[in-house]
Amino acid sequence: MNVLNIAGKKRETYQVHLDYSLLWESALGIAAITNNRLFDTLEKKKEFERLLEVIPNELSFELKYVELNNTWKCLLQLLNYYQDPHDLNTFIAYIEGLSEREIRYICLPYLGKNTQNIRKRASDQDVDSIQVLKELTCDNHFFPDYIEFICNVDVMDMKKHLVSVISKWFQKVINPESDKITNILKNDFNNKELMKEKMDVEEFVHWATGGIKYVPEPDVKRVLLIPQLTYRPWTIESYMEETKVFYYPISNESINPEDRYVPNYFLIQKHKALGEEVRLKMIKLLNERDHTLQEITDKLDLGKSTAHHHLKILRAAKLVDIKSSKYRLRDTSIHSLHKELELYLNQ
Repeated sequence: MNVLNIAGKKRETYQVHLDYSLLWESALGIAAITNNRLFDTLEKKKEFERLLEVIPNELSFELKYVELNNTWKCLLQLLNYYQDPHDLNTFIAYIEGLSEREIRYICLPYLGKNTQNIRKRASDQDVDSIQVLKELTCDNHFFPDYIEFICNVDVMDMKKHLVSVISKWFQKVINPESDKITNILKNDFNNKELMKEKMDVEEFVHWATGGIKYVPEPDVKRVLLIPQLTYRPWTIESYMEETKVFYYPISNESINPEDRYVPNYFLIQKHKALGEEVRLKMIKLLNERDHTLQEITDKLDLGKSTAHHHLKILRAAKLVDIKSSKYRLRDTSIHSLHKELELYLNQ
């Protein structure tokens, strides 16, 4: 079909910014170690298991509170609103200086420009507005309970918890390796900044995040990319006012810049994921059309827990996605696999 463009302008897109911080790394570590749903897919699973055996009781208590109430989300929201999220002491002072209404508002999830007044009223503990936010987020597995928690928790207790958990995590996990972690994050930041000049913004976001195809949205003017080591292989997505945030897994090349034989992380994960008969069958099944978990278990004669385990691995490798309760193949990731291998071999 031939199309004549008489609109007179190109499709609007977003600006891309990059940043990194040990505080983001701390918050994501707290999120990862308390995420039972994805824990067994994390690259740092064994390291986290060893850590859980030796962490002080005070930190263990705070992590259980995080697991119960998903307060890692509070930390990420607060870090994204804070103008300079790079120093622990000033970040703590920022948390402690927020009013009750301010901290509730910041910690509540951003759902778009049209719902901001509802979010504000919910931060004032308006019962009807809280219920509306819960209904708007009912498809998310933890948002409704999280919203209820944020709107009703004693704010002073929550502040003490947030300050305690990030301080203790930073001291126990981050501080002993702060120079090493900073260098790795900086390597990836610098590498991405160089590549940003060579690609258009949508191509760059797709490449940097390991395969996420993010097209412009009306309310989003900026995409913030934050490299992270702790939550590999997952990319964590979040929204702020006019901003989409991707906490993306840093590349292997950034961890070992001196070794040109180190393959890209997702190249490894994709081949590992495809090197198993059940998962290859799933790929072929999803290549035909999208399927629910129940349909996949029925067609492949699998137990639900087994199917779910394999699907988590395929999702972690960026080969499969889920939308509206249906699993779907990420065509771009499959079709670009041979190009990624060729790039590795010739780099």
